[in-house]
Amino acid sequence: MAVTTKPVTAVTAASHASEKPPNKYRQALPQYLAVSPFFILFAVFGAFPVLFSIWISFHSWDGIGQMKWVGLEQYHYLLTDATFWKTIGNTLIIWVLSTVPMLLLALVIANALHNATRLRTFYRIAYFIPNVTSVVAITLVFGSIFSNNFGLLNAFLQSIGVGQVAWLTSPWGIKIAIATIVTWRWVGYNAIIYLAGLQAISADVYEAAKVDGASPRQTFWRITVPMMRPVILFTAVTSTIGGLQIFTESRVLFGDTSSIGGPGDAGLTIVSYLYQSAFIKNQFGYGAAIGWALFILIVLFSIINWRLIGGNDDERLTRRAARRVERKIAAQNAKREAADVH
Repeated sequence: MAVTTKPVTAVTAASHASEKPPNKYRQALPQYLAVSPFFILFAVFGAFPVLFSIWISFHSWDGIGQMKWVGLEQYHYLLTDATFWKTIGNTLIIWVLSTVPMLLLALVIANALHNATRLRTFYRIAYFIPNVTSVVAITLVFGSIFSNNFGLLNAFLQSIGVGQVAWLTSPWGIKIAIATIVTWRWVGYNAIIYLAGLQAISADVYEAAKVDGASPRQTFWRITVPMMRPVILFTAVTSTIGGLQIFTESRVLFGDTSSIGGPGDAGLTIVSYLYQSAFIKNQFGYGAAIGWALFILIVLFSIINWRLIGGNDDERLTRRAARRVERKIAAQNAKREAADVH
């Protein structure tokens, strides 16, 4: 009895032809669903508020009633607003008084921590604690320190015969008080970042400088600082962004909403003026315009920091310093080899 069978190859080819190719979007659906919560939250609480702030900056709106299209009138008034320009001056002065000493002191502290031989962990934690402490609590403590009549600082000044200083009523006293709070809070944070950068520098670099007779001061300014330029650039940019957004310190220091910036608005910063315009005077359109003006100011100063500290000049100086170090290490190794041969 003869049995007829179909060729196996023909059956296999027919079955493959009937199968549809897999849908790549359907295969990737579980991955998209896994990351979708982040994008949904970002769209609701991040992207939408930013886009909506642009929209209301072209409107006059009290937050409840009907929006009224005003075009560029908010920005035109912003350029002629004397209070806004005063807040820019206050913010820049406080930023300079806090950022420059803060970064210099942080670099010195990081260098000391890097060279410390005992209690390293204790000092690192001690310097970082102010950054994780509540800024409201810090401001309340410093408010009692800088108090005009019963402050600890004035008590110390009287004990040495200097006399009282009107810290919280004079324009420069207010700025110095706010800058001191900012410096005390962030100096440890930047010191830890600098310490991480210092630990990334090879020990051979310092050994070569020591063999060449470089003093600790020369080693610090001619080797440590040039090789730390990328880290210094990062801290300068982040400090600029944070310094131009100062709000909580002045808000807590002068809690009265009728004088949110202190006497004479000497402590009124850009963000404080934004808060006052939008949430106290209910001028949300003008507050949004102030926010976007602050954004442009932050971008401008970040570019200035990049040009002064980083950029092509930074890369060239870093490469030059690295070449000098490589030559010193090569000379040191040659001396060692010659000594071994001798």
